[in-house]
Amino acid sequence: MRSFLLALRTSRRCYSAAHKAIKLAQQQDLEQDILAWESLLAPEETAARDAVRAWVDARFAPRITEAHRRGAFPRDLIPELAELGVFGASLQGYGCAGMSSVAYGLVMQELERGDSALRSLCSVQGSLVMHAIHAFGSPEQRERWLPALAQGKLIGCFALTESSAGSDPAAMAATARRDGDAYMLEGEKAWITNAPIADLAVVFAKVADEDGRVRAFVVERGPGLEVHSVEGKLSLRASPTGNILLAAARGALLPGSGGLKSALQCLTQAREGIAWGVTGAAMDCFEAALDYGAHRQVFGRPLASRQLFQERLATMAQSIVTSQLMSLHFGRLKDQGRLTPVQVSLHKRHNVAAARRVASDARAMLGANGIIDTNKVMRHLMNLESVYTYEGTDDVHALAVGRALTGISAFS
Repeated sequence: MRSFLLALRTSRRCYSAAHKAIKLAQQQDLEQDILAWESLLAPEETAARDAVRAWVDARFAPRITEAHRRGAFPRDLIPELAELGVFGASLQGYGCAGMSSVAYGLVMQELERGDSALRSLCSVQGSLVMHAIHAFGSPEQRERWLPALAQGKLIGCFALTESSAGSDPAAMAATARRDGDAYMLEGEKAWITNAPIADLAVVFAKVADEDGRVRAFVVERGPGLEVHSVEGKLSLRASPTGNILLAAARGALLPGSGGLKSALQCLTQAREGIAWGVTGAAMDCFEAALDYGAHRQVFGRPLASRQLFQERLATMAQSIVTSQLMSLHFGRLKDQGRLTPVQVSLHKRHNVAAARRVASDARAMLGANGIIDTNKVMRHLMNLESVYTYEGTDDVHALAVGRALTGISAFS
């Protein structure tokens, strides 16, 4: 969060003083925020946030530009992420941190302040893969996989989407048939985050001898599972993405899974993390614009002294704090067991759209400098184009909210 709510007090007669005030405020790393945000958080929540923020600044931020250029995640950092406790951070037991939903959300915020690829890696690992095993797995399956996933010794991916079954997962074609004490899976999955580096996949498929009922399976990397990396991405370049081919791949049924509701339950967990996370990207873009305005001289004055620049900063800050308040409210509801799927749709849709606008404005405010990858705002903007689409498009979430408001479904 840092300096995004700092008041920019300028005077027509004293621009140099305003410039110094901005610089001092940035150096102090204060939250002189209109909302008194810190007072709304518990000590353990701010501690989790600050620990991840410090790690991102020290270990990840210096490497993300090169990782983005190369299109490869710095995998040597995975053990450090595990040491931070970010894998499965909201789960209880099995070496997981057991954080509150708000603390977990703040962690996602700080990870995405580094890059959406970083938050995506951790979100898929924890909210999708580990949550599925934790919620639907047998005690033996939990003991077998969860500790290793929490320690980063295993990386997982979540294979639900297919090329012709994205927003409509019920249209999936992947199948599973029983073979002794296991199942043999056939089919293809598309756009799977973490797939190229994953040791195992949580795969959703229709079971032939259960009238096509959708169940979840853990498929470990090996015979019958083939991964092809998606090349040429302009967005989420540091996030490993792949397509999966299943050809008589042996899978272990997660016995508690049943129907698409199991997959949607996992997606609900992940979407909350996304809604928190994108605000971190917006904050990073805001700070870049604020810093640029403080140092860029235009007609003998700091750019930040200009009315239009300040108006844009105020609008960006307004979007960010609105997103934060929504996240905090829904986080508290989640901790109380009162959060509903439609609220998650509202949350994800609002915050991603807000972050996208902030990133776009920051790009424009930096002028030509905004398209250089070392200035990061274009990287965030390109990433947010993907986040706007994945785990439920903006339009699909709008229809989910619309159904709740009208009582009429537009899906059928």
